[in-house]
Amino acid sequence: MRFDREIKPGGYVWWYMDAISDDGTQAMTLIAFIGSVFSPYYAWANRKSPAPAENFCAMNVVLYERRGGYWAMTERARKSLRRSMNVLQIGPSALQWDGSVLRAEIDERCAPVPRRLRGRIALTPGVIQEKIFELDARGRHRWRPIAPRARIDVAFDAPGISWSGNAYWDCNEGDAPLAEDFSEWHWSRGDGRILYDVTCKDGTTRGLALRVETDGGLENFEPPPLCDLPTTFWRVRRRTRADSGRDALVVKTLEDAPFYARSLVSTAIAGEAITCVHESLSLTRFSSPVIRALLPFRMPRFG
Repeated sequence: MRFDREIKPGGYVWWYMDAISDDGTQAMTLIAFIGSVFSPYYAWANRKSPAPAENFCAMNVVLYERRGGYWAMTERARKSLRRSMNVLQIGPSALQWDGSVLRAEIDERCAPVPRRLRGRIALTPGVIQEKIFELDARGRHRWRPIAPRARIDVAFDAPGISWSGNAYWDCNEGDAPLAEDFSEWHWSRGDGRILYDVTCKDGTTRGLALRVETDGGLENFEPPPLCDLPTTFWRVRRRTRADSGRDALVVKTLEDAPFYARSLVSTAIAGEAITCVHESLSLTRFSSPVIRALLPFRMPRFG
């Protein structure tokens, strides 16, 4: 899985997974960062010259329940990072790929309310997908949807929950901070469709619209028009795509941060009604000194 890949100073790599329980009542995300792109500490360190990505690592784990949820994202320095081709450990939490199953051992503390978050996750891909997509014209930012279809088993001791569901797994990597090349992006995946729309700093836009075939392959399709969704409490703009004459609706806002939103969105693509995990990111907002000053309350740094 190449958890030990080389990362340029100022660059990054993250492995992302999300899942929704079979009964639709619970969800989770896990993001393992080396060169944490949303870290105020990494952004401050990069102001004078590109900083070593390995000194800014975090395991972001979020559990969503009907009433509230659990959020953990403690940033750690290089001494807390251990990695090989198939094992990635950041502090007390780790990912391990055995060739067929991605396993996660989680032991974190939530913030700002200090609660324990400890458990195990096992993600089984339907098919492993090797294709890598460039997100910008210079190829400095790349994305690989590793397992667009997967199953997951979640078992946590703290809190005491256990469930299974459908899941997704991908990887982003880049050679420079996101805010150097992008102003915003909107991404979603659901029911065999993946949409990626980015706006670059120079005002140009790039997009991907992919259909996941039953054998795990990816095929481009003609995307429907862009449409606006309601902005968040923090006034982050949310956009997606929907067939002409059809509405896209926010089913639930899972995360509402000053520069980022994660939501469940209902839309229609190629005549099919689908529910997507949806993300909107404002890198213009993230670059604000005021916003960065707020982030340590949710993203404490250890070491």
